[in-house]
Amino acid sequence: MGAVKTKRMPRAVREQQMLDAAVRIFGQRGYMAASMDEIAELAGVSKPLVYLYLNSKEDLFTACIRREAAALTEAVRAGVRPGLPADRQLWDGLRAFFTHTAEHPDGWSVLHLQARTHGEPFVAEVAAMRAEIVAFVTRLVAVAARAAHRDPDLPEHEVAGLAEALVGAAESLAAWANATPGTTARQAAATLMNFAWAGLGNLMRGQVWTPPTEPA
Repeated sequence: MGAVKTKRMPRAVREQQMLDAAVRIFGQRGYMAASMDEIAELAGVSKPLVYLYLNSKEDLFTACIRREAAALTEAVRAGVRPGLPADRQLWDGLRAFFTHTAEHPDGWSVLHLQARTHGEPFVAEVAAMRAEIVAFVTRLVAVAARAAHRDPDLPEHEVAGLAEALVGAAESLAAWANATPGTTARQAAATLMNFAWAGLGNLMRGQVWTPPTEPA
């Protein structure tokens, strides 16, 4: 009966099972140490079927990166509700980010650690996802900053660096939170808000810190 069910399972469902297994193995063991035999066994299929569906270990890993990247990006976007104040939008986005990375630690390991340490084309896949999130945060901060400064022409590059730093901090904090028992997504988001928003809030009000004048 089991064999009949396996044969009749829709390809899309079976492929997701393989990707689920692959993300778990890649996330926990790393790309180099992971074997197609392990992935096939965890997915409950034969190794030839994995190759038939996903071609190679490299293609399978790329498919995992793309799926996990799309899921993370969608989670962040879905968590932010337009029309709310900028700090609330950022708070909601951060909570969505940390909730997703906490609920999918193997997927986050694939994106944040494994894909970044094995060169092209994996690095490029993660970079594309990261660029999309940075652009999203840049727009969020830029709209708020322009409204606060009452300057619709405030150049985007003035806030792009802030968005880049914020995303980088969120990535590092997510890795720390996942490795620190008892740390919730809400706590991680609050930590970053307390670290970042005080500075961003001052910028919104035009209260900019400037370095001391160097002696002549």
